[in-house]
Amino acid sequence: MAKHVVVGTAGHIDHGKTSLVKALTGIDTDRLPEEKARGITIDLGFAFLEDPPGPVIEIVDVPGHERFVKNMLAGVGGIDLAMLVVAADEGVMPQTREHLAICSLLHIKRGLVVLTKTDLVERDWLELVKDDVTALVRGTFLEGAPRLAVSAKTGEGLSELRAALRTLAETVAARGLDQLPRLPIDRVFTVRGFGTVVTGTLTAGRLAVDDRVQVYPKGVEAKIRGLQTHGHPVPEALAGQRTAINLQGVERAAVERGDVVGLAGTLVASSLVDGTLELLADAPRPVRSRTRVRFHVGTSEIMARVLLLDTAELEPGQTAAARFRLEAPLVALPGDRFVVRSYSPIVTIGGGTILDVDPPRFKRKAPALVAHLALLQTGSPEVIVEEHVRHVGASGARLATLLGRVPFGPEKLRGLLERLVAQGRVLVVDREWYLHPESSARLRALALAALEAYHRANPLKPGMSREELRVRAGGADERVFATLLTALETEGVVASDRDKVRRASHQVRLTPEQQRVVDRIEQEFLQAAASPPSPEEALGRAGVSGGDEHELFQFLVEGRKLVRVKESLYFHAAALDTIQNKVVALLRERKEIGPGDIKDLLGISRKYAIPLLEHLDARRVTVRTGEKRVLRGA
Repeated sequence: MAKHVVVGTAGHIDHGKTSLVKALTGIDTDRLPEEKARGITIDLGFAFLEDPPGPVIEIVDVPGHERFVKNMLAGVGGIDLAMLVVAADEGVMPQTREHLAICSLLHIKRGLVVLTKTDLVERDWLELVKDDVTALVRGTFLEGAPRLAVSAKTGEGLSELRAALRTLAETVAARGLDQLPRLPIDRVFTVRGFGTVVTGTLTAGRLAVDDRVQVYPKGVEAKIRGLQTHGHPVPEALAGQRTAINLQGVERAAVERGDVVGLAGTLVASSLVDGTLELLADAPRPVRSRTRVRFHVGTSEIMARVLLLDTAELEPGQTAAARFRLEAPLVALPGDRFVVRSYSPIVTIGGGTILDVDPPRFKRKAPALVAHLALLQTGSPEVIVEEHVRHVGASGARLATLLGRVPFGPEKLRGLLERLVAQGRVLVVDREWYLHPESSARLRALALAALEAYHRANPLKPGMSREELRVRAGGADERVFATLLTALETEGVVASDRDKVRRASHQVRLTPEQQRVVDRIEQEFLQAAASPPSPEEALGRAGVSGGDEHELFQFLVEGRKLVRVKESLYFHAAALDTIQNKVVALLRERKEIGPGDIKDLLGISRKYAIPLLEHLDARRVTVRTGEKRVLRGA
């Protein structure tokens, strides 16, 4: 499979970008009637150069007019090489400078300069323009880059330009396939008989026919009905390719430029992102916190508020940590470059790198948040992954969740997590589910403190319900909490009995007077057999006021000496066993019995007979058939 390299044009309006692309490729990228009528490029156009076995060069032609810089930004986000076009008859112009600044802000590493319309100027004038361009690119990524003089009209220099593009394309590293596939949408249209089609540059990973995908941030799910590159159907599209996707079952109105196609459930839509903000040296004014800006990433433009984290004001030429509070959801990944334009007048003022698409909400933001971002910006891959697991907290992080929040693909992320687990820097909760040791320690401390407080407040209760403890320990995920309990039990710190949890050292100790009351109540229920007293009556005769919520009564219930059969009706456990044996014996003799038979058998009233039969049903000893009971399984 040939490598695909994306080249983007840049330059002022009417400097011959579209004519140059047509001369190079034979493709007219002006497709709109208005573009044909006005003779200017308004929206993005696309072409390609193929020269097997070399790389396939995808060309994105962008508009040069200042009114359409928004459209230009939608096209340059995914390019590998920039082709800065300067008309020899006009030289460097305002959008030449702005487009170069945008390419620099997006950290495009390589490119070349093309001087067009050379057939219109004398040699001396061309040399002056070359000097002007040299001064313009000094200190930028285009300093020292190839500079070619071309005439789309006469064909002069076109072969040299093709050769230079091929040479540069060979130096571009192939895009990683071990990445989450993302296709920022730059065009949406309908094809009769096929439905909705979206196009864009597949920035990472691969997509295949029949994949289940999602259009972010809207959450629209679809199946890939078909894929095309350069107008030809393909079974799969790879990173770097200009790709058209036929989305099955999606209405045209449900998708727009700026949306992102990715595999279902993998990417994160966020209204808050953190990163660095670099203000251009020639920005018209400083930026202060809460300044409203136009935030461009991928093919999207979203209004946002800048919140500076480590300075009150950012001067031109300076860089600072910043949070962007977006007015619409954004879909991006850490490492994505963005461009910022002022709200009014609309000019490019800076850009930066996204570091966190799901940032933590610190109570006292600046110091802790700046330290967090510094780790994400300069830390090793292991440090970055550990930092994300740390800030997920007690809920832990699944591998699938982390993938949409880190700048690594699935295989690399798995390897990083395996190394972190081996070093004890990350703990495994479950298959592909991870927890940071700090979160585990906090959860452990909260759980043990909750148990201690519970034992102090309820000294006669054997333990706290498992669910109550989970809630009091911060509401950790059930699997995370189960892993913690297992570890604490293994260490002998806590003990569990059914759904009750206690400190292993906790023992219920009754005073002599409490023991007397408990013994008196237990004996009364034992002797009463099938006609037990109410809790209030038993407690009263033992010299204590209260009902079944009384701590001494509950001591017997939780110790399984007394069993609740229905509301306010309790039997001694031994008495229930005796009753059950008698009922089973009677059923084996008669095959079926009713409430009257129980009354006669035990010498009790209907008040006790009906609840006892229902209790035996619940114990799965008997089963009801009409008004009668028979032995279950008989």
